[in-house]
Amino acid sequence: MANVHDSGYKFLFSNRTIFRQLMESFIDQPWVRQLDFDRAEKIDKSFIDEEYRERESDLIYRIPFDKLRASPWGKEAVYVYILIEFQSTVDRMMALRILNYVVSFYMELARSQHLDKLPAIFPIVLYNGERRWTAATQLAELIEAQPSLGEYSLNFRYFKLAENELSRDALESIGNIVSTLFLAESRVELNRLLDRLVTLFDREEDKQAVSLLINWLRQMAVHKRISQEDYSRLEKVYRSSEEVKTVLANTFELRDQALIAKGREEGREEGREEERQQSKRKIVLAMAQRDFAHELIADLVELTLAEVQGIVENAARPPAENKDLSQ
Repeated sequence: MANVHDSGYKFLFSNRTIFRQLMESFIDQPWVRQLDFDRAEKIDKSFIDEEYRERESDLIYRIPFDKLRASPWGKEAVYVYILIEFQSTVDRMMALRILNYVVSFYMELARSQHLDKLPAIFPIVLYNGERRWTAATQLAELIEAQPSLGEYSLNFRYFKLAENELSRDALESIGNIVSTLFLAESRVELNRLLDRLVTLFDREEDKQAVSLLINWLRQMAVHKRISQEDYSRLEKVYRSSEEVKTVLANTFELRDQALIAKGREEGREEGREEERQQSKRKIVLAMAQRDFAHELIADLVELTLAEVQGIVENAARPPAENKDLSQ
């Protein structure tokens, strides 16, 4: 599976079941068990800087804390801020950037609500790139240690979830929608992935959520990306494992056909490029026979002077010598 991402990845985690599985399976914090995911609410806000919107997405959930007491909104709620990084490079200043997003969110809450205290915000960086994550997770690591500011030094840390640091065995043992997504990103063997998707569909109660994953993988397998106009295609819900098997078989058949067609087109393009080069050679030789300066020929035909001189010198050699040089 190609490791290509766009805002469709955010669309996946906008599903409440998928978000819950992310939190319960991959965020090893004791308070997660006290979140009332049945009343989780996605907040329609984004704090990504304009220059980063091609490389990342953010997602915000508000979840009541301590489901045993049915906590009222605004009193005991936790906000989870997820920054989804799908760029290939690692920003060493990530701690500073995500702190900026969290502070911007706090400022928005302070302006729009009358709060005695600010709510808890848990920041997550979800990284699905191929390179090893090397950025500091604590802001203090980015600040000079001297002079020591003691209790006045800034203290901030985000939770890093790097997919490429998760073992395949651990993902397979979890066996839910999110772990299957991460397995697909790790280029697991195709037949194994298809079997796992069918098994997941049979076991998962939320057919809409697992169908969303299947549709996302279908779009990525064939088109390598998901545009916002294609979101409606992700919402189809499958009714049986047999339908899932048929859809997946057709998907990867279409992918193979697309790869074959791409190969043929690349072959035709190579042929067209050779024709263009042959045409340029003929023009160069015709102009050289009329005693055009080589510098002028190079400028008109858009070749380097060395390329023009090479064409002329090669044409002047005896045929046998040219044949020897081509071997």
